Amino acid sequence: MMNVSAGRLSVRHETLSLHLRHTFRISRAAEDVAHTLLLRLTADGVEALGESAPVSRYNESAASVAEQLDRAPLASADPWCIDDTLNLLPPSARGARCALDLALHDLAGKRLGVPLYRLLGLDPARAKPTSFTIGLASLEETVAKTKEAAHFPVLKVKLDARRPVETMEAVRSAYTGIVRVDANEAWSPQEAVAFLAELRRFDIELCEQPIPAGHPEQLHFVRERSPIPIFVDEDSRTSADLAALYRCVDGINIKLVKSGGIREALAMIHTARSLGMKIMLGCMIESSVLATAAAHLTPLVDYADLDGPLLITDDPFTGVRYDGARLVLPNTPGLGVAPRTPATV
Repeated sequence: MMNVSAGRLSVRHETLSLHLRHTFRISRAAEDVAHTLLLRLTADGVEALGESAPVSRYNESAASVAEQLDRAPLASADPWCIDDTLNLLPPSARGARCALDLALHDLAGKRLGVPLYRLLGLDPARAKPTSFTIGLASLEETVAKTKEAAHFPVLKVKLDARRPVETMEAVRSAYTGIVRVDANEAWSPQEAVAFLAELRRFDIELCEQPIPAGHPEQLHFVRERSPIPIFVDEDSRTSADLAALYRCVDGINIKLVKSGGIREALAMIHTARSLGMKIMLGCMIESSVLATAAAHLTPLVDYADLDGPLLITDDPFTGVRYDGARLVLPNTPGLGVAPRTPATV
């Protein structure tokens, strides 16, 4: 008989330091090492894993996530009551909720003996291929990094306000595949309209977050004048943000650490569909724990940008497998992640 008792939760966490293959630079920041928080949740002898890749833009860090988890009275929580357990953390603690949410889903899948995609009733064959990100760099570095990633069928290119057209010229000199661009809030509405008109000739699939978040009327202004579909990331943290974006954007980028985990990501997916929006599942610089959790949801969305583990040199876990750009979901219980051994390097 399957043991489905509540059990007593044991919670441990540690910081992971993930080293990047190249300096990762966007319009507002750059990093060579990313720090995430790994959560180990144990109940009835079953250990489950979760991860948070805290977002500094939202004043989160591995230390702040750890402090929030330590303050929550998790020991006596019933892990089968996922929403009740998550609500032991404040709604604003999205980084901490993400780590806990992933671990609770991993625990449920392991106890029931099914992968997360099966727990959610999804078909792993419908997982979406991932794009690969080219961060901001000199034009020479951009060409070199583009050539290095040219085997990917989709690239996401980071842009800023200094030389977006020249950057795309550099990319297109070495790459003929699908390109998406991401300005990370770098442009004013007027700059966005002007840049997007110029970028049209490079056959851009979509542009992500062209202007600073929090101004849906300005997004509407840009979208009405853009020849390129407009997606948002920083503007779409939770499902509550989406109504204000109706008819202002073509799609949204969902990140588990930004939304607070799988539960809220599912709510965002259903809300976005009801509003006629396209959906991308994205990531931060993160290990295979967090990226694999998101990969399990990709049968529900239109696009995936889950290259976090590909950008680092020392991922301590295995999980989702990359067959080129194709995401191969693990079929072991829960998230399906495991510690990396020398044989899996």
